[in-house]
Amino acid sequence: MTTATTALPLDVERIRADFPILGREVNGRRLVYLDSGNTSQKPRQVIEAVREHFERHNANVARSVHTLGTEATAAYEGARAKVARFINATSAEEVVFTKNATEAINLVAYAMLAASVDRGGAVDPRFRLGPGDEVVITEMEHHSNIVPWQLLCERTGATLRWFGLTDDGRLDESTLDDLVNPRTKLVSMVLVSNILGTANDVSRIAARVREVGALLMLDGSQAVPHRPVDVGALDADFLAFTGHKMLGPTGIGVLWGRGELLAAMPPVLGGGSMIETVTMERSTFAPPPARFEAGTPPIAEAVGLGAAVDYLTAVGMESIAAYEKELAGYALERLHAVPGLRIIGPDTTVGRGATISFALAGVHPHDVGQILDAEGVQVRVGHHCARPTCVRYGVPATTRVSLYLYNTTEEIDALVAALEKVRGVFG
Repeated sequence: MTTATTALPLDVERIRADFPILGREVNGRRLVYLDSGNTSQKPRQVIEAVREHFERHNANVARSVHTLGTEATAAYEGARAKVARFINATSAEEVVFTKNATEAINLVAYAMLAASVDRGGAVDPRFRLGPGDEVVITEMEHHSNIVPWQLLCERTGATLRWFGLTDDGRLDESTLDDLVNPRTKLVSMVLVSNILGTANDVSRIAARVREVGALLMLDGSQAVPHRPVDVGALDADFLAFTGHKMLGPTGIGVLWGRGELLAAMPPVLGGGSMIETVTMERSTFAPPPARFEAGTPPIAEAVGLGAAVDYLTAVGMESIAAYEKELAGYALERLHAVPGLRIIGPDTTVGRGATISFALAGVHPHDVGQILDAEGVQVRVGHHCARPTCVRYGVPATTRVSLYLYNTTEEIDALVAALEKVRGVFG
């Protein structure tokens, strides 16, 4: 593994100095950026890695024997190797680059659709779906882990089922043996909720998935940037996450899959670089990961993601997780003291991340967001692409604070002071 075994204190001021944007002002006030669950800010090390790639090494990958092409290919594949080590994958060949986590999840869903409509009969039965089969998700999923499975079930005749939520924002596993049963082909669920902040212990579900012979896919978009993630320890089959939430560029994501499963999956996108041979009658396909990376990939973005992995590894994921837990505890304490404020999700630091959603009595979240922005405080408002979760808790939307390694208690104080101004405006 690449993460530290002990949590060392963070030098937050030194970390903040690496992020140029944190020195700017918004509306005449010092920027307080509390929206990293939406997208994280980027350190100079990542910005410079992308700039240097374009200035010195820009070329296409896996196509040319000239110097620039060789350098670009080495950088691209080097980034893949860094990501593999970061999540403790068995090999770099288990890491498929996508443009984001949404595409990673869809890649598996469409591969299963392709397997389900294949008439050749040589498809691995683990990927084939039809009437009577079931896919299981949870009520706390991001839309990107709901809609692809809805479409897959509609198109194959399979049934979509889901875990419900408890009143305190936890996953309700009381129906585990009923939901995950011999008809289940796949369970796809989030590691850390992007709206509730809930951190799911997937061990019981993973054990049940193995018992019935199904596949397990995890959305790690809000977990991989914030805590050590070991795909072997999770006992998952697939893991999706995105680069822009972990200090990397936009336009780069990851699908990790067990090597033998990726080798058995049919391709989804056809084109250059994913083939072995092509004739006018038929084609044969390259082994993973190339099979799933048709066309020119996000090369500079992968280089930037590799630099982000280097940065996070140097800081230490154990240390980041410990610091964020302290921040979350401080934020929960301060927010609990705001009159009329309701936390949507777990209201302790146990089994949660540093993403906190709340509702302020009598004030629409959009109004909260606008007044906070006027004070330089950047948060996200809305249903956070998790509308079923909002419906479950009876709110149209929430205000969401998502903290990261560069945030401070002083910024949380600025948030609370701005919320007092909201209360002053709306009485």
